[in-house]
Amino acid sequence: MSETVVSPEAMTTEEVVKWTKKLNYGTWKYQRSWNPMHIVDAEGCYFTDANGKRYFDFSSQLMCSNLGHKNAAVIEAIAEQARKLPYIMPGYATDTRVELSRLLLEVLPEGLNKFFFTTSGTEANEAAFKIARMYTGKAKIIARYRSYHGSTMASIGATGDPRRWPLEPGGKGQGFLFAPEVNCYKCPIRHTYPGCGVACADYLEHMIANESDVAAVIVEPVVGTNGVLIPPKEYMPKLREICDRHGVLLIADEVMSGWGRTGEWFAMDNWGVKPDILVTAKGITSAYVPLGLCATTAKIAEYFEDHFFAHGHTYEAHPMTLAPAVAAIHEMQRLDLVARSREMGKYLGERLRALQPKHPSIGEVRGLGLFWALELVRDQAAKTPFNTMQDKVDGKVAVVEQVAADMLKRGVSLQAWISHFVVAPPLIVEKEEIDFGVEALDQSLAIADKAI
Repeated sequence: MSETVVSPEAMTTEEVVKWTKKLNYGTWKYQRSWNPMHIVDAEGCYFTDANGKRYFDFSSQLMCSNLGHKNAAVIEAIAEQARKLPYIMPGYATDTRVELSRLLLEVLPEGLNKFFFTTSGTEANEAAFKIARMYTGKAKIIARYRSYHGSTMASIGATGDPRRWPLEPGGKGQGFLFAPEVNCYKCPIRHTYPGCGVACADYLEHMIANESDVAAVIVEPVVGTNGVLIPPKEYMPKLREICDRHGVLLIADEVMSGWGRTGEWFAMDNWGVKPDILVTAKGITSAYVPLGLCATTAKIAEYFEDHFFAHGHTYEAHPMTLAPAVAAIHEMQRLDLVARSREMGKYLGERLRALQPKHPSIGEVRGLGLFWALELVRDQAAKTPFNTMQDKVDGKVAVVEQVAADMLKRGVSLQAWISHFVVAPPLIVEKEEIDFGVEALDQSLAIADKAI
């Protein structure tokens, strides 16, 4: 390398960005268009760039910083664990492992009481797929088209959105099938709720009945990056009955929807439905340290008492990942953030819905707790989106991305994906901060309105 390497502290912002682009990959994008912002600090519901400008974190980064930034209790837990026991291989028992495991029994849906710890939601889903296949002796897993379950080969194979496409045919060869998603705004099978009788669940049952060896169905109870799609109240209980009737496991991917995000500890709690396997990550430590969890029922766990559990990795149950999870859960309990998510979510929903009559580009506003989406359309009546999944793969700049870029200039960071925004501020957010974010969105939506 011909260029002289200097310490980051001595670099200008331009140099930090240049070296980042030169030596790192930017995910899910054409590399030539990647121009990362240089971030130097974050606290509460804000993060700060190298020029000292603060940005309101209206999507909790990647819908993961539920406690906000720099929670003192979580930071101290990390430091204390580093002083006490920074690493030991997963074959040993540790105090922190037991403390977190027992705490999980208090907050997870009842009946989930055997745990495998990973370092990401992707790895948690990989564990769930292997466990389901080992336990049932079957191979196929049904996912849904508008879904995202991770970026490794099996988890991307189970992903329905266009992030899977460049990896095919690998994903198709791993036994994953796709059913229609729940989307009452724009039903993929052209039904209308409630008169449909929740036909999307019936479609899924038809798939199970016509496949020879379905091990499990995996769903995001509230779909995340693909649009915060909330099922009608009948869907999840009906899906549970279908899975039971056919001897198929139900896997709930709560990587994004867990940890108070929907106004309950876990999204499945909104319908009182208990999955056979639940996977989660993100909010379990508020993203301060990478941790994922695959939780199963005792019935599944019992099988492996006398059958080989063929899974594991070096960083499984890593002490440095477990301690901050204990602190994060205690902080959620202390601050009563699940109830706060319901309360503040109602206010956020009111503010967002008030935008719809003002902007012809808004097709729908939907949400639950502090988990909301704005769907942008070119035509409200026809529900025609500005951009398509193919546009994303082709690297075209979407209208939602143009709006998000304008919002960033106004000091608000908002996640955009193909045709919608994911509005999911930290659970500690105040009404005044919501007002600030919504007002910026109100102004920036002029870009979408003009694009019609």
